[in-house]
Formats: sequence, structure tokens, C-alpha cells
Amino acid sequence: MGIEELNHLLGNIDIYLLDQILKGRFKKEMNILDVGCGEGRNCIYFLREGYKVFGIDPNPTAIQMARVYARSIQPEYDLLRFQEGDAREIPFHPAAFDAVISSAVLHFADSEEAFMQMFAEHLRVLKPGGLFFLRMCTDAGGILAKAPHLGDGVYVLPDGSERFVLKENLLNTLLETFPLSYVEAPKSVLVHGQRAMGVLVFEKGYSFI
Repeated sequence: MGIEELNHLLGNIDIYLLDQILKGRFKKEMNILDVGCGEGRNCIYFLREGYKVFGIDPNPTAIQMARVYARSIQPEYDLLRFQEGDAREIPFHPAAFDAVISSAVLHFADSEEAFMQMFAEHLRVLKPGGLFFLRMCTDAGGILAKAPHLGDGVYVLPDGSERFVLKENLLNTLLETFPLSYVEAPKSVLVHGQRAMGVLVFEKGYSFI
């Protein structure tokens, strides 16, 4: 397969999400939700391969584009699978999904309270035993040593962006608060002197719905 064909198949997918796909984490019988899907960059592969993928995003223009892409790939695709919505109040019923994707979304929380609300919403719509793929800024590699704290968990990172940062103590709180287990060891990718982006893959336990 050539580069153009590969790009046609995958689109501009998050490389760390692709890693999970290649590891066989996703099955075609799953209902998959992409929270903060934007125009659907992480949905292209799933759409092309016949997966049942859904998406939400607060930007109505982005949702319209995601619907256009979906219909261009599958002319009969149910456009209502892509909904305008906020991660603080996801417009789907509890335990609706077998997998939830949250790529570069939760670090836009403006406070720890908002982060916890968004995190809980991700888990509310995930079935017990479901897969939760989370990618966001972390404090790995001492990146916060040169990052002014704006308050309530939000920092100005060395790359100039303002992000809510998942620190180790907050991660421990999440693991104590929610019945989550790691599917694989968590990791953070360091962009030297700029930021740290974590990839965490969880399974939701059966004691939380």
C-alpha cells in the first residue's frame, strides 16, 4: 500500500490511537464514541472499515463537516451519530458505548472541578468492561518546573499554551475514585522543553455505571 492509499484509509488519525487499533483493542461490533471529535479526524479509519463510530463536539461547524465526511465514505451513514455536545454533559444515555476516545480534550478543562465533571461524563456513557482511551497533558518529565500555574490545575506550558495538566496526585485520585484498571502501562511523550502528552488506556470496572 502506498503513502496516498494509507493516508486515504487513515486520514489524520492520532498515531497513539492507531497504536491501539493495531493492538486489536477495537472490534466492529463495538459502539465507539469520539469525544471532541472535531471534523472527525480520528473517525476516518473507523468509518472506512465499517465500525459503529459516534462523535460529539461543541463546534457546530465541525459536526457538520464530520457528517459530510461520514456520508462521503458511507452514503447511508446515520448522521445523528455525530452530535453537537459538550464533554461536561454528553448527550447519550448511560453505558451506551463499548469504547470512549478522548484525544486532546480534557486538558481544556478550566478547573479541577470541570475536569472531574468531564471525566465522570466519559465514564457515565461507557459500559462496564469498556475501553477508555485518554490522551492529554501530564506533568511527566518535570515539565511544570518552568510552567507558571494560573490556578486550579491550569498551567502556561513552555510551548505557550494554557492547559489543565493531569498530575500524578490527581491521577491517583481518579484511580481511587473510579473503578478503573490499566489495559497497559501509562506513558507520556515528552516534547523536549515544551510539553508532555500522556496516553492512558483504561478498562472500566463493573461497579460503576
